[in-house]
Parts: sequence; structure tokens; C-alpha cells
Amino acid sequence: MPMTVRPISARDHLDLIAERGSASFLQCPSWGAVKSQWRSESLGWFDATATRPHAAGLVLYRRLPLLPRWLAYLPEGPLLDWEGLDEAGLVEALRALVAHLRGQGAFAVRLGPPVPVRAWDAETVKAGLADPDAHRLTDLPPTRTFPAGARVAAALREVGFRPPPPGAGFSAGQPRFVFQLPLAGRSDADLLAGFNQLWRRNVRRAERAGVSVRLGEEADLVAFHALYAETAARDGFTGRPLSYFQRMWRAMVAEDPDRLRLYLAEHEGELVAATTLVQVGTHAWYSYGASSTARREVRGSNAVQWRMMRDARERGASVYDLRGISEVLDPEDHLVGLVQFKVGTGGEAVELLGEWELPLDRLLAAAVGGYLRRRGG
Repeated sequence: MPMTVRPISARDHLDLIAERGSASFLQCPSWGAVKSQWRSESLGWFDATATRPHAAGLVLYRRLPLLPRWLAYLPEGPLLDWEGLDEAGLVEALRALVAHLRGQGAFAVRLGPPVPVRAWDAETVKAGLADPDAHRLTDLPPTRTFPAGARVAAALREVGFRPPPPGAGFSAGQPRFVFQLPLAGRSDADLLAGFNQLWRRNVRRAERAGVSVRLGEEADLVAFHALYAETAARDGFTGRPLSYFQRMWRAMVAEDPDRLRLYLAEHEGELVAATTLVQVGTHAWYSYGASSTARREVRGSNAVQWRMMRDARERGASVYDLRGISEVLDPEDHLVGLVQFKVGTGGEAVELLGEWELPLDRLLAAAVGGYLRRRGG
């Protein structure tokens, strides 16, 4: 019998994640509860004689209006052995997934294998930011490359998936370019030594100013959201409602009490910065952040990041992921400040394979092809 894909329980799904050591938080069962406008399903991959799944994935289904057809989406997934499987094994696993989703009425499949392709260390990125001839990260020579990327891309093409369009980086679904800081085996002194001079100065400035950082509870989400709304208005982005963060808290904490943490940085009793941290095993993500327009000189944002990095390391994380960055290095670009802030931590910029699409019904897929890009995942 060939490999098959079928629904599994949330418990079996979480057990497999625990065995692997980590997975994207977007592939945990709790994420299906967070994305309440989607129908969710935990899937397992089974060989002919297996009684337990050897791979898993969370699929989100979005129904078309008036039609029993679905867009099937696996953000930063599924949880396959992307590096260990050869191309033939990957093709078989992907075809088994497509067969199941087709049977569920999917008209298109979108997935984003969490597979790195290239990486650039902080020094290379900083040099690129200063080079007028470097316009994008991909104009720079990578510090390292990952051989699995080409093999996974070949398997996706063999099954019929289409790669991300050129330039689809920061805004298309989940980010294709992220910034990550290695934590394993690094002391506080090691981490500080990796920061640039501005980051070290700002951490010390926050300490001298008396900024304190504490863990919040669900009730503190109201204060967090007020600061987040202020940040959205100041920086010109559309924020999420308070109900989204409350749903996120309840779903993730119910799955694991330490899955989601809220950090609050305060100065003289006033909230100056707040962030959320998600951790699944050895991987931790800075997910949402907010900062006050007032008292920016006390550097609450640096203080809260410094606390999250150390806490994540103490809880077993080997990677602190600052999530998406723009690939654009143009100093006039409005997103370049985000690159400069994150590169100051001394980590590395990583290019992932990005989100690939497979149209199962080409007419319907063409009609809604830009849906996820507009919605941002």
C-alpha cells in the first residue's frame, strides 16, 4: 500500500511535534482555534504498516462563498522530514497530501515548507545596507546555503506546485525572509557581544533608566492592545482587534501553559513596550510588539527583547526568531528600519522556500489566486 494521509487527533499531532523537538507554531493544533474563520484539520502521514503517523500537518480550509469548495492552506508546513527524505520520498508524501485535500473539496493548495535556502550573517547585511549598489538581500553573496532547498523545490515542482512570484517576500502570506538569532550554548555575555554598539548601548540605557520587564496575564492583554493600537496608528499598519489576541491566548495556553507569553516593559509605572513570545520546543518567535510614542528614550523595546531572548534560551530554545524582514535594502524603503533594528542583534537573515501553490481547479484558483496575499495569511 502507498503512503496515505488521514485525520489524526490533536494529541497525536502534539506528540509528533514533541518527538521532532519543534515545529512552527502555525502548525500546532491550537493555531486552528486562533484562525476561527477557517476550518482546521490535523493530518497524519502513514506508511502501509504504521499505526502512528510519521509526519503531521495542520491544514486550514477557507470556503468559497456559495460553493462547497475550499482553499487548503498549510502555513509553514507540513511537518515532514524535509531534510531527511530524498526527492522521491518527498514527492510521494506531497502526492498523498494532495489526494486527501482533493477528496475534501479543495480547489487549490497552498503550503510553505519551513526549509531554508540561503542565509546572510549580520555583517554581510550591514555591508549591504551601506552599499548603494545592493538593492536586495539576494544581491549579496550568502554566508551559507542549504542543499535541502533545491531538493524540496524540485519535489514541489514535480507534483505541480508553483513557486512564489518574483519579489514575493515580506507581504505574501507568511514571510519568506526572516531574521534569526542562535541561542544554543551562548551566555549573556556572548549574546551582548554579538549585538551592535547601538543595541548594547540601548540595553544599558534601559537598565540605567530603571525599565522593568514582567510577565503578563490574560487580563494584561487590554493594556497591551491599547499600546499596540497606538503603534499601528503611528507606524501606519492595520492592527488586529483585542478579541484576536484574547483568542490566541486562550487557545495557545490551553494547549501548553508556556506556549505563549506576554511581556510588559514599564518605566516609573507606565507601560512603554509590550510583546508576545511564542515557543514550541527549541524554537521561539517574537510575534507581536508594541511601543509607546512617549519615553522612547528609555528604550523599552530593547529591554523587552533582551529579556525574551534570555528567557527563551533558559526554556530550551536554540533559535530566537524575530520573524519577517523585507528583502529590500534601499534606505528610502519604509521597511528598512525593521531590518536595521533586527540586524543589530547580530543574528542572520534567512531566506526560506516561501509559499507554493497548486491549483486543483484552475478556473477557481485563478479567480481567488491573490486571496491569501491580500489577507496576509
